[in-house]
Amino acid sequence: MKSEEFAFFMGVDVQTRRRCSYLVLDNSHKSTDQGWLEGNSTESICRHLVQIINRIEGNRIGCVAVGIDSPRLPLKSPRGHFWDGGRQRWRSRRSGEQGYGRHCEVVLKALNIANPQWTSARENCPDWMILGFALFSCLGDRKTVFEVFPTASYNLLKHRKSPEICINFSNFAFGPKDMIDACVSAATVMEYVQGSGCEVGGGDGLGSIILPTPLPIDDNHPVLHWPPE
Repeated sequence: MKSEEFAFFMGVDVQTRRRCSYLVLDNSHKSTDQGWLEGNSTESICRHLVQIINRIEGNRIGCVAVGIDSPRLPLKSPRGHFWDGGRQRWRSRRSGEQGYGRHCEVVLKALNIANPQWTSARENCPDWMILGFALFSCLGDRKTVFEVFPTASYNLLKHRKSPEICINFSNFAFGPKDMIDACVSAATVMEYVQGSGCEVGGGDGLGSIILPTPLPIDDNHPVLHWPPE
């Protein structure tokens, strides 16, 4: 889909200690909707997210692009490739290494953009990741759903004054930091869809992470390219 087809950009902060927060920006960088996903089960939380998206798309003109702050998929098996920062090359997993983490997480760590919470096999993942997997799955037929990482976005944007976002503080009191994370997630999606950002990872088939700015390295850097099996 072309960027001009998107009228709204939603960020979802995933957690289980409190409800998941969401915030929606329009093309003028203004918050148009924000709140908390309701439900007492994974299924009901997912259902509420779908209802919100359908309501926004049904009442207004334009599609919603969604950024979810959670891994898209768990590991199917231990990661076979590790990044050697000293030698700037990939190496094989050594005996005793757990092999947690996906390609996209390795990139962010290797480039010192953020410290990821390494994704593992599903049975070893925390509850918030399990919920995140379900949120991605319930939106699986949409090609407009992306994985975001607010900490990485904050670090990449810390010396920039754009994008400037207009928000209000309704529904913030329940968890202000959660709502700010939802906001930067929405802004990340907006910047990526409109051509200012980039996408990293995906070489292992376990999802990529979008960022609001280009990377500070050349596209041919070896960490960006998953080695062949």
